[in-house]
Amino acid sequence: MTLDFQPLNDVRCTLGEGPVYDADRNALWYCDIIERRLHKQPLDGGDHQQWDFDSEVGSIGLCESGRLVVALRDVVGIFDPADGGFTRLASIEDDNPETRLNDGKVGPDGAFWVGTMDDSGRSPREPIGALYRVDATGRVDRKVGDLRVSNGLAFSPDGRRMFHADTGGPWIDLWDFDPATGDIANRRRIATPGDDIGRPDGAATDADGNYWCAGVSAGNLNKFAPNGTLLESHALPVAAPTMPCFGGPDLTRIFVTSLRRGRPPEVLERFPLTGITIGADSPVTGSPVARFRDG
Repeated sequence: MTLDFQPLNDVRCTLGEGPVYDADRNALWYCDIIERRLHKQPLDGGDHQQWDFDSEVGSIGLCESGRLVVALRDVVGIFDPADGGFTRLASIEDDNPETRLNDGKVGPDGAFWVGTMDDSGRSPREPIGALYRVDATGRVDRKVGDLRVSNGLAFSPDGRRMFHADTGGPWIDLWDFDPATGDIANRRRIATPGDDIGRPDGAATDADGNYWCAGVSAGNLNKFAPNGTLLESHALPVAAPTMPCFGGPDLTRIFVTSLRRGRPPEVLERFPLTGITIGADSPVTGSPVARFRDG
């Protein structure tokens, strides 16, 4: 099966990440981490909009109010696109200059789950990151430690399981998840995808509970069964894909962001769409992502 990906617009990100579909606005939100920018692209052909921030924009989620929960370098806050206002909820690892917030997603519990990564520039990265749960009161709970690059957050359609990956591991874990409390338990490693199919980056789940993960080091979009079996691997027209997202009114489109910085000229010549968000008709229906309960 070949997915026919086409550019969503002509906006070229340095490090595109975090696509989120907004059904109320029929729009795709995504960020450019390095350029410190938030993007919004209506899917009906409307005009693209963007907002700049004072630090890296690691990930985003939708709020019940229509606002967005946004992870900056070491702050999680609420952004109102109507007036451009940003209200801080919590600081995370703001005393550690070697880490920054990275992949995040709203969980079935209505909280924002977001992880940190080693951003020191050393190679290989050290396991100094962690995964956190942030609620609307600003309470922060540290859930998982010893992470190199926290990534790949996604939840099963019934809200009872959480996928979580470490790009630097590389590995993908599955947890039991309690949507009433946000408690996680029974951690098990389901896959260790390497450079051959692509180390795991951002991810999304479909309506059947399968896990679609960007294989950042191989240019692939990989579909895993809940037990970690690789079901499909789709070559993409971009180098270094970073995260997929199901969207469109019926969640039968799939969008993928990608990383442009650091790609050699010969790679960019072969994959000129790198950095531009791409979209295709999906062979499956996506699983809806919850909204942050911001009161």
